[in-house]
Amino acid sequence: MNSAPFQYVPLPSEASVLEALKRWPGGTPEGGMLVLVAESDRESVPHIQKAFAGAGRPLAGAVFPELIVDEVFVTGGALLLPLPGETGITLVEGLSGHGDAESALAQVAEMVEARNAGNGDTLFLIFDCMVPDIGTLLDGLYLSLADRVHYAGVNAGSETFQPIDCLFDGERFVGDAALALLLPDQPGAILAHNYHAPTEVITATAASGNRVTTIDWQPAFDVYQRLIQSMYGVKVTPENFYQHAAHFPLGILRLDGEVVVRIPVALGEDGDVTCVGEIPENAVLTLLRAVEADAPDTVRHVARYAAEHPSPLMQTFYCAGRRMHLGDAARRELADLHERLKGTRMAGALSLGEIGSEKDGGYPLFHNATLVCMPWGAVRE
Repeated sequence: MNSAPFQYVPLPSEASVLEALKRWPGGTPEGGMLVLVAESDRESVPHIQKAFAGAGRPLAGAVFPELIVDEVFVTGGALLLPLPGETGITLVEGLSGHGDAESALAQVAEMVEARNAGNGDTLFLIFDCMVPDIGTLLDGLYLSLADRVHYAGVNAGSETFQPIDCLFDGERFVGDAALALLLPDQPGAILAHNYHAPTEVITATAASGNRVTTIDWQPAFDVYQRLIQSMYGVKVTPENFYQHAAHFPLGILRLDGEVVVRIPVALGEDGDVTCVGEIPENAVLTLLRAVEADAPDTVRHVARYAAEHPSPLMQTFYCAGRRMHLGDAARRELADLHERLKGTRMAGALSLGEIGSEKDGGYPLFHNATLVCMPWGAVRE
């Protein structure tokens, strides 16, 4: 690759973005770009759109709470990542208004079919975090496309989980939407969280969407509270729920052994617990053991994958809930990953839910508390 793998623009404006495109080290790369914008600078999106329109370049982008530039979380600015020249771009609006997943993302499936995509390509999806049924939408996509492509993705939006416009192309800037990128000749992403399931299991006996009403036929919060007390000696109350919830996620246990993390984010008056991501009724659950600070297993897992798929850039997304749990250790984990990548640059964002599989070529699942890392750009020789 004869140009820099990405550009970071600390003060995004029409002029600064145009300048970054003109002065790209090694020559401006051809094709469109994926632009990641920090939430604090989301008002710059129309100016970024004007810059790309003036340059005659295809544009796809999303707003995230913060950005990642190498080993650092950055609270402002915009990241410009070149897209392969044959990348397909589709922005689908109004997801919450659709009655079923197949009709909601039919445009995405049509794009994959029209481009005759194969299992050497990756479908990278960015959802608005406020879309309530992402798991169902992923099910619909897989029913349509099966393992024809690799699947990966993340959620964009505000860390407050309040609705904002967070997805854009060259003309639109919208919420309640999904951005789909079909990346040719891309090996997919690695997803890692290193949460381990204890032996005690429970059942979501009443659940709807991302809200669990009862666990083992008892109010969900009562069971959640009791498990935390018995397993960790921590007393969680309605008053301190938000202080502790990120440290004690629920896990959905799948038949293939994969554990899907669900971070509780809200507590209802009747004892129901709302999580980031859907929990199917009658799902087998467990209270997960929290990831320990400075445990190296997660970054080792990513580094092994990176060594198998060398690239000048590792696109990196880090779950906001994971950072909330780990605190300062999250910065150390990011720095450790950067060091283990041995010269490969890192660029990405703080995400609000992650999409992928812990197993290569697996079913696309909606996760919390994970890192999603994907080789980006030409493979080094």
